[in-house]
Amino acid sequence: MVVKAQDERLQPMSLWQRLLLRPELGSLAGLVVVFGFFAVVAGGSGFLTWAGTRNYLEVAAQLGILASAVALLMIAGEFDLSVSSMIGVTAISMAILAHPSYGNLPLGLAVLLTLGFALCIGYINGYLVLRTGLPSFIVTLAMMFILAGANIGFTKLITKLTIVSGLNDKIAADPIARLFTGELLGLPAAVWWWIGVTLVLSFVLLRTPFGNWIFGAGGDANAARNVGVPVRRVKLTLFMLTATAATLLAAIQVMGLGSANVLQGQGKELEAIAAAVIGGCLLTGGYGSVIGAGIGALILAMVQQGIVYTNIDLDWFKVMVGGMILGAVTLNNYLRKLSMQVRR
Repeated sequence: MVVKAQDERLQPMSLWQRLLLRPELGSLAGLVVVFGFFAVVAGGSGFLTWAGTRNYLEVAAQLGILASAVALLMIAGEFDLSVSSMIGVTAISMAILAHPSYGNLPLGLAVLLTLGFALCIGYINGYLVLRTGLPSFIVTLAMMFILAGANIGFTKLITKLTIVSGLNDKIAADPIARLFTGELLGLPAAVWWWIGVTLVLSFVLLRTPFGNWIFGAGGDANAARNVGVPVRRVKLTLFMLTATAATLLAAIQVMGLGSANVLQGQGKELEAIAAAVIGGCLLTGGYGSVIGAGIGALILAMVQQGIVYTNIDLDWFKVMVGGMILGAVTLNNYLRKLSMQVRR
């Protein structure tokens, strides 16, 4: 009688083993710790109130929209440092196009034209990276400075100022603006955009062939090409996706504030990368999670708003962010080693 050994791939896994295989496990643990800390320290100061919750969710939403797209690009093995300047450029562009004294276009058309411009910049970023073979860090760093300088120069040339204001009346009269400024179930539109973007991009990453291509392009681009993965197309698409996310964030900010300024989005590129890293993305590519990046954005927002409720100087926020990045990378590396043992 011959007894066949059970295929180890079919052996049941415990809940802990399944959790270890998820890149966002470390960020989820960090979220529990951060929430617990501020709940104890600042719970009586308003952190646990609905207003406090709404505040950090709105901050998390704006960062999370950007971090979701940045996470996909990082999983594919690339960076986009130009997203911060892209936010400022697209904000100013749509503000000038829609302003009664300049373009005087309908808000919807201004947003679409700005999106088209942003997609072109995203394509240029991807094309330069793939054509020259230079690291995306260098190419997009250069583009960040180019966009920032051009934004200031052209804005001052057109408006004589570095801010475009006076859009409140037009925003109030345009029904399209409610998509970016309205509320649903007591939560601002930005939060719902964040949830939608995160769910859609997570589905694409985990449940579609394109998601497999992203992992392949970031894990080993040459091996991926050899099995038919269109690495070039994947990376170009993802650079254009980060530009789209920056444009969406700019639209939310412009509609909400009724104005735009040339410094809008400054520093967001590093915050988005920090959120993705805290969420489990590797800087070397091939590994990560969109859900994890969303959790990372929520952690950063909780810390930023929680510090306010504890009456600690907000200048300490970056100190805590740096500490969280180091802690998150250390924890994620440890958990990834455990997950490799589970796979064996």
